[in-house]
Amino acid sequence: MLVRHSPDTHHITDKHIYGKAKKILNSLNAANYEAYLVGGAVRDLLLNKLPKDFDIATSAHPEEVKAVFPSCRLIGRRFRLAHVHFGREFLEVATFRAPHEDNASGKVSEDGRIIHDNVYGTLEEDALRRDFTVNALFYELQSGDVLDHVNGMADIEKRQLRLIGDPETRYREDPVRMLRAVRFSAKLDFSIHPDTERPIYTLGHLLKNIAPARLFDETLKLFHGGQALKTFHLLRQYDLLQYLFPLTEHSLLLEENNSFLNFIEIALANTDKRINSGKSTTPAFLFAVMLWDKLNAHFEYHREEGQPAYQAMHKAASDVFSEQVRSTAVPRRFSNVSRDIWMLQARFAHKDCRSALSFIEHRRFRAAYDFFCLRASAGQLPAEECDWWTRFQFATPEEQEAMCKPFKRPRKRRRNRKRKK
Repeated sequence: MLVRHSPDTHHITDKHIYGKAKKILNSLNAANYEAYLVGGAVRDLLLNKLPKDFDIATSAHPEEVKAVFPSCRLIGRRFRLAHVHFGREFLEVATFRAPHEDNASGKVSEDGRIIHDNVYGTLEEDALRRDFTVNALFYELQSGDVLDHVNGMADIEKRQLRLIGDPETRYREDPVRMLRAVRFSAKLDFSIHPDTERPIYTLGHLLKNIAPARLFDETLKLFHGGQALKTFHLLRQYDLLQYLFPLTEHSLLLEENNSFLNFIEIALANTDKRINSGKSTTPAFLFAVMLWDKLNAHFEYHREEGQPAYQAMHKAASDVFSEQVRSTAVPRRFSNVSRDIWMLQARFAHKDCRSALSFIEHRRFRAAYDFFCLRASAGQLPAEECDWWTRFQFATPEEQEAMCKPFKRPRKRRRNRKRKK
């Protein structure tokens, strides 16, 4: 049942709406199509948060959206979408969806997963097709009303996540919804409704059917949203971490002193601090942290097999990434950086000036140094080790020379060889 929440019952106004989103809404309305701001943007505005995206839902089919906006590009097969471009920037416009039918437009697999989804419908049908009630609210630009078909406004007031429809059916349609429940719970500080929460404990195995490339994208959303530490604990609580980081979960189950757990918690807290202060972070660092324990186990194995340290570390890195990519695809541009971070850890042992000055100029030094100091914070190394490299980077040449003096390598004497006559 539709409930209209008029402007005097909420605080969203025209000035809160991104200008380009308003342009799209007005243009579609002028072309006699329904069009509304929808999803996360409406939810975040109601929560006094700044939306990251301004998505739009419309009665216009993708080809009709393209006819209104020449700059539009149509993407996707399973879920056809329109991207309306403004230079390099674009906003996403989706046609109202309807319940699935087992035909050319909509198809569901034997286990209930949606594998083709281009069944178009009405506004109400679209609202019922969305995942959580708090993501199924529509903002009408002309009237300023918030349209609510699923009691989403009440759930926002209760600060709870509730799936629309039967939770098990909805998770089977798209198992990634379990990860979204965790992500929104951490991001919004919302509880998960008991009916929505209960099936997660038994349906996590469905994530094995999701493409590793998609799970990589979801992993970045989970851990690079500014609530990585809280997200990590929720994933473990619902037994979902094993489907994203199976090696990590195995290490955590085996360890007795929580050393690796402590390292992960310190690293994720540091990641949250960087992201929430507007600093950049890289997926390579996340994978370097999460796979660190298993990397060391494989390194020791190859060393016992007689491999030199450098080769043993290289093989260990290949081992863990070969296993990891079965769960989440990791592009080489990130896995190569993770490898560099690991390989460079050995160079922190060399503190003679020639080695140290060369090392701090290395393009991966900063990432390796941050990782090294996190290890020290977690008690894997003496704190003085990190302190030495911190001071060395900012010392004067004279101070650096003094710092290196205790570690100066003795020169090798050259043997005088008699010339052969």
